[in-house]
Amino acid sequence: MPVDIEKLEKILKSEAANNYQNRIVMGGLEGFIGNWVNKSRFSNPSSMEARLIERVSERLIDYGSYTQAGRAQAIREVVEAIVQVRQSNAPNQEKAPIKQAAQKISQIVEKALPSIPPNPLQIPDKGSTTLEKKPPASVGNVDFNAPLTSVKGVGEGSARLMELLGVTTVGQALYYFPFRHEDFSSFRKISELIINQVESVLVQVVDKTVTRTRNGKEIVEVLVSDETGMLRTIFFNQKMVYQLKPGVRVVLSGRVERRENTICFKSPQFELADKQELLNTGRLVPVYSVTGNLKQPTIRRIIKNVVDQYAPKVPDHLPADIKSRQRLPDLSVSIQNYHYPADLEAREKARRRLAFDEFFLIQMGVLTKRREWQDERPAIAMRPDPGLLDSWYNSLPFALTDDQKKAILSILADLNKDKPMRRLVQGDVGSGKTVVAATALLATIANGYQGVMMAPTQILAEQHFKGLTALFSKFAESDAAKARGLTPRIALLSGSVKKKDKENTYVEIAEGSVDIVIGTTAIIQEGVTFNKLGLAITDEQHRFGVVQRSTLRDKTNATNPHVLTMTATPIPRSLSLTIYGDLDISVIKEKPPGRKDIKTKWVMPDERQRAYDFIRKQVNAGHQAFIICPLVEESENLEAKAAIDEHARLKREVFPEFELALLHGRMRPAEKDRIMLEFREKQHHILVATSVIEVGIDIPNATVILIEGADRFGLAQLHQFRGRVGRGDAQSTCLLLGSDDLSEAGTQRLRIIEQSNDGFFLAEQDLKMRGPGEFFGTRQSGVPDLRVAGLGDTDLLELAREEANALFQRDPNLLQYPLLLGKVAQLWNTEGDLS
Repeated sequence: MPVDIEKLEKILKSEAANNYQNRIVMGGLEGFIGNWVNKSRFSNPSSMEARLIERVSERLIDYGSYTQAGRAQAIREVVEAIVQVRQSNAPNQEKAPIKQAAQKISQIVEKALPSIPPNPLQIPDKGSTTLEKKPPASVGNVDFNAPLTSVKGVGEGSARLMELLGVTTVGQALYYFPFRHEDFSSFRKISELIINQVESVLVQVVDKTVTRTRNGKEIVEVLVSDETGMLRTIFFNQKMVYQLKPGVRVVLSGRVERRENTICFKSPQFELADKQELLNTGRLVPVYSVTGNLKQPTIRRIIKNVVDQYAPKVPDHLPADIKSRQRLPDLSVSIQNYHYPADLEAREKARRRLAFDEFFLIQMGVLTKRREWQDERPAIAMRPDPGLLDSWYNSLPFALTDDQKKAILSILADLNKDKPMRRLVQGDVGSGKTVVAATALLATIANGYQGVMMAPTQILAEQHFKGLTALFSKFAESDAAKARGLTPRIALLSGSVKKKDKENTYVEIAEGSVDIVIGTTAIIQEGVTFNKLGLAITDEQHRFGVVQRSTLRDKTNATNPHVLTMTATPIPRSLSLTIYGDLDISVIKEKPPGRKDIKTKWVMPDERQRAYDFIRKQVNAGHQAFIICPLVEESENLEAKAAIDEHARLKREVFPEFELALLHGRMRPAEKDRIMLEFREKQHHILVATSVIEVGIDIPNATVILIEGADRFGLAQLHQFRGRVGRGDAQSTCLLLGSDDLSEAGTQRLRIIEQSNDGFFLAEQDLKMRGPGEFFGTRQSGVPDLRVAGLGDTDLLELAREEANALFQRDPNLLQYPLLLGKVAQLWNTEGDLS
């Protein structure tokens, strides 16, 4: 059935000749338009015809409410669209007559209302007073914080359902985007349906029967037909299909299944074909996250009402030159098309604009934060001493890798400025970040200032204390150090330090007799005051909150300390530029010379005894082992081994000849530290633990780690577990024991990590599988969510960074862009609304 353009043109010509009185069709032109649009959509239109259909729907569906001038303008636009369709379909020799015929219609239009501007291609915005029932509220008067009940068609009940999703205002509804779209846009005849394919059909209801099963449940069978055949449709609730009565025309969309040697739909989406606009079938249908009693058709209806009424009025905060350069559509159009796109191309254009916005606004925010940090107070420029640094490098018991050298050069260059450094060092497990931090501390104390290094756990703080003490003791023996009188005094502040010793250390720090302070959050306690703090280092930076890092910074008065943060969690570039966009980043991928790769083996459940035998062999050879369990207690939801029960079983049944220790997150900090110190001192052969040992445990004598239920962990976490071994000279092994009921995703994770020791590659794979919100297990405090941008948008991220940097250089206070300034402030402080 072709698109009936002739009939449409005839009706429009008659309406123009009748001076736009809306009396040509009984009930008004909009009734004819609604039927014409629905029929045309089901006729497999060409791309040009599809655009015409959308133009007709957009401009004429509310024809009766327009002014007379508005009606003439709308018809002229549709006529122009008809001309374009005909010219695109016609041979060259017929194009001129078509254009002449169209001009005759335009002459009728002009004769009826000659005062209307003559250019039929000059299409007004959707918010134009020519087409609106009444002039829209100006942008300045639109309240996007208005409750949903202020939207026409959204009642109290619907608003309460949306509140379950955290959506209470107009602005929040506009930005509550679908996470995918069902493609129900292509229609088939019943005879053309393909089993296991998602299809849409336009049919008529023939019959409906209801039966009940033995347990009282209803099964509703609706028989439908078109000119090519009959189709059975099965539903499981009569209330759902009360509208499906014999004779009703309906659109069905769903997966085609086989039932009793024939094809059928089971619980498909459906809508009456005579509706003015389809929301749940026959198009790209949005799929939203829902909860409770809120169903997809309900949320679609609510959000469509909001989008139709408010999206055209959304102000665009993006500068026009950036939109032009990056070929980005307007924000209002993008919001409409990301919810309810006409086709995949429109959806992708909208997605690209909204993803660009997310990256751009985040970058503007982090640039602002960086400037605030650097402009608030100056830093002290630390002048490097080349001779002293050469002596330092010569005193090290190992040669630096190229990555370590690059990171050190960047840090020394930052320290040599009076703008406070903000740098992140990403280093894979065992890549040697500590010596990079130690070099920065040396440059700081050589300039007469104090340095501090804060770690998230006591055991990690003590490891840093011992490691740095050894490095600086060796350096203090060099001629250069003696000539400068550099014998660094290093102090430890953690929960294990006695109260009296702490108080003495507080005094020494305040007096300046302590050069370097290593510790946990005890460093930022009220009693700690630095004499001349020049450098603050935080290890495993994502483990600290924003407030803790700010408090550490505020431990000095006149100047800002330089800040260096470190993490052993490799972070994909796209995520690091977002989460740590206000930091300069140094990456250390190389392993120190001589460090052996850890052998990784995926062990099947029936190979458990072989794994135990391997551990026994390693322990008998004088080494130690970790056994990791996912949970502290048994869970009904996860059939995972509990550390407490597993420790008792292993001690009793498997390794009665060895000393086994237990470590889990519900122990008190002092007890955890005691267990780890005993394990490091080789008082225990095997440590049974939960994920509490993920970061920071350095046991060179441990050569094997067995991870129970390995498929239940993410790739990044598995890689961190694996990094607990391989820290000595002996060959180390990681055994991945999968669950009995491996999922497809779990199987994929185990295959990936078994084949790679590259933490950065694994981080990229982990991010693809789990998403940015779960990468660290918890959301990063203070960083806006990415709702639209995806992992494949790295190029878009780079473009957004370039544009943000250029704009920030040009107008750092955004004085010329008040809408953008407000949007950046709103995103970083409150999120969600458009006010």
